[in-house]
Amino acid sequence: MGLALIASLISIRVGITVALVEIVMGIFGGNLIGLHVTPAIDTLANFGVVFLTFLAGAEIDPQSLRQNLKPSLSIGLSSFLIPFAIISLFTYYIAGWELKAALIAGLALSTTSVAVIYTMLTETGLASTSLGKLLLAACFITDFSAVLTLGLISIDVSIWLAILVIALILSIWLAPKALAWAMRTFKDRISQPDIKLIMLVIFILSWLAIAAGSSAVLPAYVMGITCAGVLTKHRAMINRLQIIMFSVLTPFYFIKAGSYVSFPAVISGFTWILVFLALNMTTKFIAVWPLTRVFHFPIRDGMYSTLLMSTGLTFGIISALYGLTANIITSDQYAVLLAAVVGSALVPSLIAQAWFKPATTTGLQDP
Repeated sequence: MGLALIASLISIRVGITVALVEIVMGIFGGNLIGLHVTPAIDTLANFGVVFLTFLAGAEIDPQSLRQNLKPSLSIGLSSFLIPFAIISLFTYYIAGWELKAALIAGLALSTTSVAVIYTMLTETGLASTSLGKLLLAACFITDFSAVLTLGLISIDVSIWLAILVIALILSIWLAPKALAWAMRTFKDRISQPDIKLIMLVIFILSWLAIAAGSSAVLPAYVMGITCAGVLTKHRAMINRLQIIMFSVLTPFYFIKAGSYVSFPAVISGFTWILVFLALNMTTKFIAVWPLTRVFHFPIRDGMYSTLLMSTGLTFGIISALYGLTANIITSDQYAVLLAAVVGSALVPSLIAQAWFKPATTTGLQDP
C-alpha cells in the first residue's frame, strides 16, 4: 500500500497515468526490496482486474458507438486483427515461441489502452469532440476483440461452457433492468445495494468463466458494456465504483504485475523488447493509418488517432499475466512482453502529445 501511495503522488506530480507508475513500483519492489505475492494480495489483485475490466466496458457511450459505427468498427477491428496476426506469426516462426505463447504475445501487443486514450482525450479537451468519441468507440471494438479472443484461447468445451453462455445471455437481458430498478429503489443508501448487485452478478459470471476454463475478464467486460447505457446516466455510480477500484483494488493488480518482472530478464531480452515495440507500432500504423484516409480524417488527426490506437496497457498486461499464471509463457517471455506493453503505452502517447495533438475540434466527415 505504501508503494501504491508513492505511485499516486508521482503520477499526480509528473502527469503520467497511475497504472504505469504502479507497474514501475512493482518492478522496484520485486527486484530491490523482496516484494512477493501473498494469497491476500492475489485475491485483491484478481478482484481489481475484474472490476477494472467492468469499468472499461461501462465507459463506452452506446450513443457514440452507434453514431460512429462504420469508422469505429473498421478501425477497431483492423487495429486488433492485423497486429494480432502479424505479431503472432512473427513470434511463432521467427522468435521460435510455442503456438499458444505466440498467440499470447499477439494478444498482449494488439490491444489499445482505454485508460491512456480516455485520460489523454479528457486532458486535451477532445473527449467530447467527434474525434474523441470515435476513438473511444474504436478502442472498445479493439479491446472487446482481444478479450473475446483471450476467452476463446483459454476456454474448454464442456458443460460449464454451455452454462456460462446461458448465464451471459440471461445477464445481458436482465442485468440492465435489475440495475436500473436497484438504483431507483435504493438511491443514496449508505449500504449501496445497487453496487453489491453489480458485484454479485460479476462474481457469479467470473466463477462460471473460470469453471469453463476461460478468463474472468470476459464476462466482466460484457457486463460493463451491457450496463453502460444505465451507468452513463448516473455518473455518481461510476465515480463511486472508480473510488473503490482505483484506491483499494487495482493498485494490487498493477504492482503484482510489475513484481513478476526481473531485471536480469529485461536486460537479457532488451533486444526483443525493442523488436516487439517496433512491431506493435508498425503493425498499428499499417492497420489504422490507411483507414483514417478512407474516412477523410485530416492528416494531423489521422496521425494522432493512429498513435493513440497504438497505446496498450491494461488488456495487454491482463493477457501477458494470464499467459504467465497459466504456464503458457515463461517468466523471461513475460518480462519481455510486459516491458514492450509498457513501452507501447509511453512512446506513442508521448509522440502524439508532442507533435500531433489536434489544435481544434476535428473536421471529420460523416461516413
